[in-house]
Amino acid sequence: SDKDVHVVMVNPATTKRNKENRDNSPSKNDPKDALTIADSVSRGFYYEYTRQSLVFQRLRTMMSDREFWVANSVRLQNRIVRWLDIRFPEYPSVFKDWTCKRSLATLKTFPCPQDLEEYTVSDVISAWRVHMQRAGGTTGIEKAAQLIAHAKRSVGEQAAVEEAKADLKRLIEEFERVTTMLEQIEKDIEALLSEIPTAQQLRTVKGLGKIFTAAILAGTGDLRQYAHGRQVLRKAGLNLTQSTSGKRKGQIVLSKRGDSALRKYLYLATVQLVWNNPVFRHLHEQNVQEKKMKKQQSIFKLIGKLARILVGIVQRGEQFTPEKTVLNWTEAA
Repeated sequence: SDKDVHVVMVNPATTKRNKENRDNSPSKNDPKDALTIADSVSRGFYYEYTRQSLVFQRLRTMMSDREFWVANSVRLQNRIVRWLDIRFPEYPSVFKDWTCKRSLATLKTFPCPQDLEEYTVSDVISAWRVHMQRAGGTTGIEKAAQLIAHAKRSVGEQAAVEEAKADLKRLIEEFERVTTMLEQIEKDIEALLSEIPTAQQLRTVKGLGKIFTAAILAGTGDLRQYAHGRQVLRKAGLNLTQSTSGKRKGQIVLSKRGDSALRKYLYLATVQLVWNNPVFRHLHEQNVQEKKMKKQQSIFKLIGKLARILVGIVQRGEQFTPEKTVLNWTEAA
């Protein structure tokens, strides 16, 4: 480190397994934890701490921040959906996506069905215009008519209406505040990615958007430090393990000893690529149809493929080449 101190890291799983070695007791306290960690280090049960460059530390911090606010946003959305289920259960029949501009304008102006009973279509459209520009038109007239019709025969809860409206108002305000914050965080992430040369190479993989690129680099750090994609899989806990004893052979499973966020985003990125990238879609179909793999099994195999591709193009300083990827895959098969 900067203070000339040799820093190493001990896996929490190691200390958990070793804490009973000395006293054969599952007890846990601070002095015992310190002794267990020191004992693990003295026996060599540690791995070196590699300090990433500042740009990757910044990226990791920003992605951690984004994860927190995304979780908050999901919590708020679930709360608003619950509110609608109780107060206006017919609402999704009018707006499948309640987060669209017209829907938010509705929830701000007349969230409860009884608020709409005395309104005409033109009244509703006029109220929308306060919050959005294109409130009218064929779509506006149709939606306003549907909204009024559903409101008149709604079976939603009608007790404590004023309190419920105040609750929804606070939820909507907080949801919009968090949404604006997330948009700014994503702009900052995109600006930071432009400072990382390897990020531009990763972006050449069609379907691998800025958030997936940022999440992978936040978890792995500089991909140039890896010699093979297997190292990325091990860091994410996606390497395979099997427990065997004598004639018994245990099931082959993922180790899950690694960065859970990196594991999540590698999985989601691969699913996204299967949908949006012709190369990965072809390989997935080949796995499922010709090699008779289960769909989930194919996805995890393609995660390994993605890890090898990312490390490969960064190490060679190349862009993603679909033809070369298919050829290499065929040869490997």
